[in-house]
Amino acid sequence: MGPELQGLARALIFFGVILAGCGVVLLLAPKIPWIGRLPGDILIARPHFTFYFPLTSCLVASLLLSLALWLFSRLR
Repeated sequence: MGPELQGLARALIFFGVILAGCGVVLLLAPKIPWIGRLPGDILIARPHFTFYFPLTSCLVASLLLSLALWLFSRLR
């Protein structure tokens, strides 16, 4: 197997692990009460209108994803 295929194989494994991790998070999300309800998440509820923007949850997810990608780049 050439070096370009080894890189592709590693990338596919990495994205498979990330996809599996997202699946686990989706399965466990209802059991973890603080996901989506962190301080800083914006919720505006009015009659016939609800606006929800998970600002802090997005920042935490971005931080975790950035950390995972940084670790992946260090392992290469």
